[in-house]
Amino acid sequence: MSTEREHSPALLVRLVVATVGAAVAIGFIGGGFRWCLQRAGELRTDLTDWAHRNPGIGWLVPVLLAAAGAAIARFIVVKSPRSAGSGIQDVEAVWRREHDLPGLDVVPGRFVGGLAAIGPGMVLGREGPTVHMGSALGAAAGKAAGLGDDDRRVLYATVGGAGLAVAFNAPIGGAVFAIEEVTRSFRVRIVVISLLSTAVAVACSRILNGDTPDFVVPSIAAPSWTGLWVFALFGALLGLIGIGYNAIVTGILHVTDRMRRSGPFGPVGRAALIGALVGLLLWFDPRLVDGGDSVTQQLLSGPGMPLLVLLAVLAARFVLGPLCYAAGTPGGLFAPLLAVGALIGTGVQQLAGPLLGEVGVSPLPLAIVGMAAFFTATVQAPLTGIVLIVEMTAVTTLTVPMLIACAAALLVTHLLKAAPVYDSLRRRMLAA
Repeated sequence: MSTEREHSPALLVRLVVATVGAAVAIGFIGGGFRWCLQRAGELRTDLTDWAHRNPGIGWLVPVLLAAAGAAIARFIVVKSPRSAGSGIQDVEAVWRREHDLPGLDVVPGRFVGGLAAIGPGMVLGREGPTVHMGSALGAAAGKAAGLGDDDRRVLYATVGGAGLAVAFNAPIGGAVFAIEEVTRSFRVRIVVISLLSTAVAVACSRILNGDTPDFVVPSIAAPSWTGLWVFALFGALLGLIGIGYNAIVTGILHVTDRMRRSGPFGPVGRAALIGALVGLLLWFDPRLVDGGDSVTQQLLSGPGMPLLVLLAVLAARFVLGPLCYAAGTPGGLFAPLLAVGALIGTGVQQLAGPLLGEVGVSPLPLAIVGMAAFFTATVQAPLTGIVLIVEMTAVTTLTVPMLIACAAALLVTHLLKAAPVYDSLRRRMLAA
């Protein structure tokens, strides 16, 4: 791109108009997607209560509903293949010029497919579909404004960050995500468009969903400096666990790839089977399924869980997240990752409570820091993880422990030469 083109006033005007238009669109569409998922979650809770009041065949209803939802979502992916999975690896591939810009068909595919899969309880996040919808809207707005492919790729990457901001009501986190994780560039144009698109998109989404943090957290005092070493060790531990989690994600995907070639079930049938399992677990214990916001909220403000129950929920969600992702329906990894990080942090505190109490480390700091550090261990985007968690919890007193834990987690992943999860998923997508 030439210097004259970079500074053309007419081009900049068209770029700003396209940015604002796409941001408004993802603000309302992504906000609507989040609103629909919240209503679906309320209906899912009511359905589970009804199922337990009808012990004869009540359990079968959530099983059939989740199986049907997963099957519908996977069928939509058959018709719109780029609606599968998270979508974040697609955004990164387009930015790297490894993939072409998609059409607008991914927007209804991800909206309807994501609602069909996540609504009944699949262990998937809302952020992946919202990011990809924002990216597609950005590219479409750029095309409508008469921009070239280079500028449309910029919009594809940056408005995707606005989608993340809408999903988590985290405008700064969305902008940092576009800069740190997707583009890995601090060019003025990218920074300005990221900031503008996230601001406009979140302002629009708040009309639908309000302006409150995702999690209600009581006031937390900053841990004493004498206990900061705990967060370094905790971050290193999460680095190792994050490597294992990524290996499970890619390992289950490899298994389903082989099944695609030789298994007795097609992709829609496999998704339905996974959905049926999710529905059964929903009837058994709702904490085992969905994106994980309710579990995280319980750990941050509720009565918590007995240690054995917590470990069982952690073990189940550690496997169910990758398994649901392997179903190939629209849905992301972020939200389930955060729940796993909070569970690990709370579990470590319960296991090592007396020692941690002596150095002034309470359960809440480990749960919150665990969210950021586990995100860092899997995605390897520490600034995005820290800013997201600060915005989602409205807690600013834990920034130093977060920095220490995330640094330790990132160091472990780099020393062991572990690839970020979205790099692995992007390579798999391109090889398919």
